[in-house]
Amino acid sequence: MFNLEKFVEDCKSAVAQDPTHCGVTEVVKRAMRDPSAVTTAVGEPTKSGISPIYSSPNLTIVNVIWKPSMTIQPHNHEMWAVIGIYGGREDNIYWRRIKDDPDGHIEAAGAQALCTGDVAPLGKDIIHSVTNPIPKLTGAIHVYGGDFFEAERSEWDAEHLTEKPYDMAAVKALFSD
Repeated sequence: MFNLEKFVEDCKSAVAQDPTHCGVTEVVKRAMRDPSAVTTAVGEPTKSGISPIYSSPNLTIVNVIWKPSMTIQPHNHEMWAVIGIYGGREDNIYWRRIKDDPDGHIEAAGAQALCTGDVAPLGKDIIHSVTNPIPKLTGAIHVYGGDFFEAERSEWDAEHLTEKPYDMAAVKALFSD
């Protein structure tokens, strides 16, 4: 049975032993072997949101609930992340910077669909956009190797793919119903 407090302690212990995403990836994979137990522990999603579970300077754990058909424009985290889907689907487009572009333009470099039970580690330099392509809420545990809410990072204009500072307030507003 999944225990949220133990999950947090296991993530903290993994980061203490290895500051990369490797240990945390294993913790999240163990949790996602039983997505329904994770759902029971965090609660059945009823509305979209970003709910902190744990936050420190070197580790943030968040319960993310995506609205149906919701999309977040390309962004980076400036830290590693591990994503575990406990219900629904999250589609990621991965982007790369165009070499020597003075405006920080990016281009698509790959994609990955994450379904219930799937886990994806993201390196600290990854740029991605996220879409919930299904007509129901998607629930995911996101674990970050730093203070997710305070980190300075970038996002890219969805139309022109030009870089600008990340606007956490605007992102949080997208999740409000």
